[in-house]
Amino acid sequence: MRDPALFAIPFFLLLLILEWTAARKLEYLEAAEDPRPASGAYLTRDSWASISMGLVSIATTAGWKTLALFGYAAIYAYVAPWRLRVDQWYTWVIAIVGVDLHYYAYHRMAHRVRLIWATHQAHHSSQYFNFATALRQKWNNSGEILMWIPLPLLGIPPWMVFFAFSVNLIYQYWVHTERIGKLPRPIEFVFNTPSHHRVHHGMDKVYLDKNYGGIFIIWDRLFGSFQAELFRPHYGLTKQVDTFNIWNLQTREYVAIARDWRAASRLGYLFGPPGWTPLPTAPADDSVRLASSL
Repeated sequence: MRDPALFAIPFFLLLLILEWTAARKLEYLEAAEDPRPASGAYLTRDSWASISMGLVSIATTAGWKTLALFGYAAIYAYVAPWRLRVDQWYTWVIAIVGVDLHYYAYHRMAHRVRLIWATHQAHHSSQYFNFATALRQKWNNSGEILMWIPLPLLGIPPWMVFFAFSVNLIYQYWVHTERIGKLPRPIEFVFNTPSHHRVHHGMDKVYLDKNYGGIFIIWDRLFGSFQAELFRPHYGLTKQVDTFNIWNLQTREYVAIARDWRAASRLGYLFGPPGWTPLPTAPADDSVRLASSL
């Protein structure tokens, strides 16, 4: 139960402070005609919102993991056809790669199913892209908990599933920066990098719903969701938010879903992609209207 992510927090904060300091020093070098925030810039209220959401997520994630532990333990002990040995290297490979593949699947669903997007959209709500944005985490991990069920079923001990997810989370911290350019091609081909993840956070049309990988970008290449970085993205949501209230940032999409559902009870508002609306009814032509009148 010693979560590696907790031990990584001091390093998260150190890198955040270094990047924040560099952003202040280098901001004057940015082109004056670009109306967007300078690359790697920080806005104090935005950063505090991200940090606050990260602190709350530590508690909520621990709660979700505690609930999952009972189910995973039962699956591992009574349902799994075998149990993989923790002292074998391949068990660790299966755990790390398996968690990342399931993360890719969950992450892709989170961008295509509005009910799951409601849990994830807070992470994308910042118009800034920096190490503070990496801490802007969701509070509802129920979807990921369900996605991990095949792992204990494969015989991976529950604690190793949680450990592998923490490793995945720690890895993703460093890709939230504009201060690192493109890396050597072999690394860019296999691994998720800052360049790839900047694309993922971009709201530009060419960048939408791309690059879902956590550690490995190879999943996106295999399953057709990869997009190379072509230009500096515009960050945030396609409909930007104007609040730094962390409760509103976490719940705003649930409220919007409820409002749409009350207006018209359509399953598409729950399980369709973000922005889904029912197709308008085509008006009948004159011949149909004449027939109906007869």
